[in-house]
Amino acid sequence: MTRYRRNKACKLVSVFKDFSDIDSDLATPDTVLVVDDSRAQRGLLARYLAKWGYRVLEADSGASALELCKSDAPDLIVSDWMMPGMDGLELCQAYRGLETEQYGYFILLTSKSDKEEVARGLDIGADDFLTKPVNPSELRARIQAGQRLLKTQRELTEKNRLLVDALAEVKTLYDAIDRDLLDARRLQQSLVPERVRRFDGADVSMMLQAANQVGGDLVGTFSVNESEVVIYSIDVSGHGIASALLTARIAAYFSGNSPRQNIALKMGDDGTAVMRAPQRVVETLNGLILNELETEHYLTIALAHVNLKTGHTVLSQAGHPHPVLHRANGEIEFIGTGGFPVGLLPGVTFDAFEVRLCPGDRLFLGSDGITECENPAGEMLDEAGLSDLLGKNAALSGELFFEAMMWDLTQYAGDRDFSDDVSGVLLEFKGQEAS
Repeated sequence: MTRYRRNKACKLVSVFKDFSDIDSDLATPDTVLVVDDSRAQRGLLARYLAKWGYRVLEADSGASALELCKSDAPDLIVSDWMMPGMDGLELCQAYRGLETEQYGYFILLTSKSDKEEVARGLDIGADDFLTKPVNPSELRARIQAGQRLLKTQRELTEKNRLLVDALAEVKTLYDAIDRDLLDARRLQQSLVPERVRRFDGADVSMMLQAANQVGGDLVGTFSVNESEVVIYSIDVSGHGIASALLTARIAAYFSGNSPRQNIALKMGDDGTAVMRAPQRVVETLNGLILNELETEHYLTIALAHVNLKTGHTVLSQAGHPHPVLHRANGEIEFIGTGGFPVGLLPGVTFDAFEVRLCPGDRLFLGSDGITECENPAGEMLDEAGLSDLLGKNAALSGELFFEAMMWDLTQYAGDRDFSDDVSGVLLEFKGQEAS
């Protein structure tokens, strides 16, 4: 994790800590505005409130009270209903129309007992009523009830503010992660820089489509010498960041044309690089994952070593979907023995099997994201469906073949997003002319 992301994460933890440590005595509402055109009544209420520890403001009319609210916003307002000019109800309505940062609790003093009038006052925005003449104990109780409501409201406001701040931090982190994932996707796609490679005797086409930003599939090809090539299809368990990192590491094991760089090669007696037996390559990969990579992930692989002169092909399959041999006459055969996945158990042995390619034959290696693709009814494509797709697109080659396959898979899935990575490699065998 980068220093930037650690700092962001620590800041986010701090925001949530603040969120949980809100003081229960937050912002006690201790300012009360008393509004009454009667100096005696106003003074009496002010004395009570000051005695109880409140800061008291006074106004002799609705208009002066409204101006005072604009400059020194009170926490509670106790206003007479019947006043000349702007009465208490009009004051309440005008006060509710002000743009204030905090809510003010409004109590109307009235001698009215008409329920319709009281309902009208509540509808306009009054919070409570006190009947005149005011009983001091009842006044104090109503004021304290207003304090409790304001305390709850302000705690919620503060929690909402902290929540907004926390969500902003989360969005910042996710935006940074999304940018990193897009970069990682571009880097992962660069593991297959050439989607079509033409050799003397065969064309190799590749497709790599992650279900998310990054995935765990890998396909590739390399030449051993002028007359031998290798193709492989790998599927790492999962399809997230960890899987993508593992595929990048594995890609390095098959890079270059030197035994020092490529685990599939060894030094021959004449000092040139030669191909190791495919099953031994898979065994080596199994040991590397278990002993050096220290990961909980495993993988499946299908690897084929093809002689471009003779068509002789040796394959090893380790838990991967069966390779498909598509003959020039249209016959389609799923070949292989299945095998055990790589990276689960030490000391596992892997098998190899042989086929012979003739000019016009095609060899296809694909991940289970193809055969396990589901339609809206939950039915998998399976090998029968893959066979249909290969036969349907037999006249297409290279990138056009894989574009058509992706189109067909999308149609089969009902235009839904794929739940797994989709990848494949197609070798179209032509054979080398005898010299």
